[in-house]
Amino acid sequence: MMSKVFTIAVMLFMWAWPAAADTTTQPVSAETAKGGLVLVAGATGRTGQYITKHLKKQGYQVRAMSRRSVAEAQDTYGTDYQWVQGDVRDMASLTAAMRDVDYVICTIGSTQSFGANSPEYVDYGGVKNLVDVAKEEGVEHFTLISSMGVTQPDHFLNKVRGNVLLWKYLGEEHLRRSDLNYSVVRPGGLSNFPGGISVINLKQGDAPDAQGLITREDVALVAVESLSNPDAVNKTFEVVNGDVEPGDNWRERLALLKSDDPQMDDADEGQRMMPMGMPPQPAE
Repeated sequence: MMSKVFTIAVMLFMWAWPAAADTTTQPVSAETAKGGLVLVAGATGRTGQYITKHLKKQGYQVRAMSRRSVAEAQDTYGTDYQWVQGDVRDMASLTAAMRDVDYVICTIGSTQSFGANSPEYVDYGGVKNLVDVAKEEGVEHFTLISSMGVTQPDHFLNKVRGNVLLWKYLGEEHLRRSDLNYSVVRPGGLSNFPGGISVINLKQGDAPDAQGLITREDVALVAVESLSNPDAVNKTFEVVNGDVEPGDNWRERLALLKSDDPQMDDADEGQRMMPMGMPPQPAE
């Protein structure tokens, strides 16, 4: 019980702690460059900043999306990436932002419990809009950063954050049913410690008693890996850090994860649910 309380306390503390992401990049040789244009939705967030950094390091072209103007984004976050103005609640802006994009990484999150920036309109509606436009534009792969606990209606975050996890789950479901190639990454509690140090544990099933923390940078590493690793395609999985263990090869362990079952009916899956028992309305 005490460990669970400690984990929750650390989660809330780290969400409020300012990011310390290093946004510098290093050149990648032509031999190691992977290429392809990646749209990062949520690029100005704490996890998004790590994602853009590691995409650039691995040789991808990065299109970073922000609700701010391009000039404002460049002034605040630098000019290492191709900035584009877009709002996940505005389909027209997404169509322009996603033009010629090969991959999408979505790491958006609502900032309010109610209103225009609430989970209904961002964590569900915004993800739905991104998925729909990605399908229209022929995107090759869509990676969604979701959260552990999305299948648990009694989770404390649903009580304090406007059913945020349930709306995130519906966003996941829309992606899984979209016919896009995808990966759904469900991190545990997020921390701002450096990544690449502790083991990255991969799990499935979203167990009610599951808990654990993971660095934002490690989440970014998993998200970037999912774009090119065939063992991450059409899979939903949780990620948390374990003990420090040099030489941990979590990339190989992606092959051990089960693929999602595209034939599963609602009647057969108790995890499919609607917040408050009401059908969600798409974000306008």
